[in-house]
Amino acid sequence: MSATFTKQVISPLFNGEVTLDTRLLINGERVDSVDKATIDVCDPSSGEVITAVSLGSAEDIVAAVAAAKHAYKTVWGQKVSAYERGRLLSKLADLMEEHIDEICALEALDSGKHFLIVKSMDFPRAIQTVRYYAGWADKHHGQTIETNEAKFAYTRHEPIGVVGLITPWNFPLLIETWKIAPALATGNAVVLKPSEIAPLCALKFAELVTKAGFPPGVFNVVPGYGSTAGQALAEHMDVGSIGFTGSTAVGRKIMETSAKTNLKRVSLELGGKNPTIIFDDADLTLALGWVVPGVFPLISQAQYERVMNYISSGKQEGASLHIGGQRIGTTGYFVEPTIFTDVTPEMKIVREEIFGPVAVIMKFKDEADAIEKANNTVYGLSSVVFTQDINKAVRVAHAMEAGSAFINTASDPITPVSFGGVKQSGFGKDLGQHALDEYTIAKSVQINLGAQL
Repeated sequence: MSATFTKQVISPLFNGEVTLDTRLLINGERVDSVDKATIDVCDPSSGEVITAVSLGSAEDIVAAVAAAKHAYKTVWGQKVSAYERGRLLSKLADLMEEHIDEICALEALDSGKHFLIVKSMDFPRAIQTVRYYAGWADKHHGQTIETNEAKFAYTRHEPIGVVGLITPWNFPLLIETWKIAPALATGNAVVLKPSEIAPLCALKFAELVTKAGFPPGVFNVVPGYGSTAGQALAEHMDVGSIGFTGSTAVGRKIMETSAKTNLKRVSLELGGKNPTIIFDDADLTLALGWVVPGVFPLISQAQYERVMNYISSGKQEGASLHIGGQRIGTTGYFVEPTIFTDVTPEMKIVREEIFGPVAVIMKFKDEADAIEKANNTVYGLSSVVFTQDINKAVRVAHAMEAGSAFINTASDPITPVSFGGVKQSGFGKDLGQHALDEYTIAKSVQINLGAQL
């Protein structure tokens, strides 16, 4: 397999060549996987193979963790100043801006998103995230606590060590930066396992991390299957924390693995149903403008089949198919925008996460009924309410069983505000100051100033 992927991209928005080293990044070097295995990366718009990338195994994860541990102990962690960590992250953000068109083209290729969406929405936020945590690198302070004249104490935030990050395919680079930036800012060494379905941006990001001047081993990238590379990362005894975004089922497995090994920390952003309540006084134009973009491309044949199975389930359980429900064309993984009405709470399309362009519309009688229906789910990632009554909006937002609530806007996380779920949507936070706590240990130090027992 050639180690370099090159493609000429011609579109109204970008006309140029993209290049990418398709090998793993371990200890600052691009390497083939130990067993030389590769995996094809496909273009969701056509189903055609874009390129093949190295497919990491458990052995590759072991090598990456060893490199990260060595780097943390010798050239990173508490061996380097917080200012220097911030400087390197700022340099990384500069490089991201320099390569914006190339990276956006890569993400559009393997995620199926339109180039314009990636460049105007996802990628600017990824850069903002890296800059935000560059600023935080030397500002995550502890406290000084005076107890009496003979003693005082202070707290400090120390890095965990080696952290493993496992990220999804729906917002590849954006969610990766949500985890990578605070982890590096606080002094941890990172092993990233990106989705094997959409790994191109992670591999390009690895190139930029190296160019920015991060020491070898501080950042490692190993695309691989969850059942092999992901499992190896979750069970490794030298990994102190796992940050995961993905399904609730896999989140449970990671928790179980943590419990059976070294009780490593776990931060989980899992499935969600994200109910949206639109009251009769809402600005419908505003509401629809925010709600409609909440759907996203389907990335694979498996995901296409999953969504079509949910559409079939909705029909079989008696929901009314208002529009859509069919495949578009014969190539790629396109499904018509689909709306179901006349649904009941026990239907699968109401209870479970579909992860595709399918909306379920349910009527409610009053505010209390709307809250009850919205909370009737095992998930609690985010919730949305549209109304022009600010008192009602705040009241409903507080009553929703979700980690994040949005008023007159869709589920739209912004960098300085923490984001994460409750119930079976997981726990832990991405974004904001709270994310720094996911990658640090709060240590207390107590000092005796001469008191005798």
